[in-house]
Amino acid sequence: MSKITVMVVDDHAVVRAGYRLLLSQTENIEVVAEASRGEEACQCYAAIQSDVVVMDINLPGIGGLAAIRRICARDPNARILAFSIHDEPLYVQKALEAGAKGYVAKSCAPEILVDAVIEIASGKTYIDPDIAQRMVLQGAAGTDPAAALRSLSAREFDVFCLLAKGCTTREVAEELCLGYKTVANYITVLKSKLQVNTTAEMARLAYQHAILKN
Repeated sequence: MSKITVMVVDDHAVVRAGYRLLLSQTENIEVVAEASRGEEACQCYAAIQSDVVVMDINLPGIGGLAAIRRICARDPNARILAFSIHDEPLYVQKALEAGAKGYVAKSCAPEILVDAVIEIASGKTYIDPDIAQRMVLQGAAGTDPAAALRSLSAREFDVFCLLAKGCTTREVAEELCLGYKTVANYITVLKSKLQVNTTAEMARLAYQHAILKN
């Protein structure tokens, strides 16, 4: 059986080294490339087209969600596993909407990441079992406390998260490689969709729905 080739994308070198060591211990997995930014990941994938991409969501530059969208737009068959510190169902939804085939939290057991890579390489989807259970329970309860947030597009969600963290309009523009006026327009849309008037209210929403942690 040929090995599953993997590209690891994370902005911390020590984290990438850990991924490489963990995945390489599995006989049929080979880490063939690494990237530290979303733009670099897109360029690297175009060159090597690894079987699976393990993509952190929180990346400098265009960010992980945007990188997932770009890669999937160029290759609809791309198999991307979102791997993030965030374990809230809302993040899973945004990653899947962007085109990811799976989602695993960084707090998971090591074998979960390995299982996810193998499942996604075989053409299946994989959601961290703990997160999947919460998503099912949330649906069964018939409650959706983050309905307004779920209505945001992936890019709107990127902007929302940065604003909630306290970034200025200019800082958001620089972080996401967008124009100042473009971000200002996003802010207007966000305030309308979320029915808030200030970025402080956005931050409160983010904390209420555990998108940001205290």
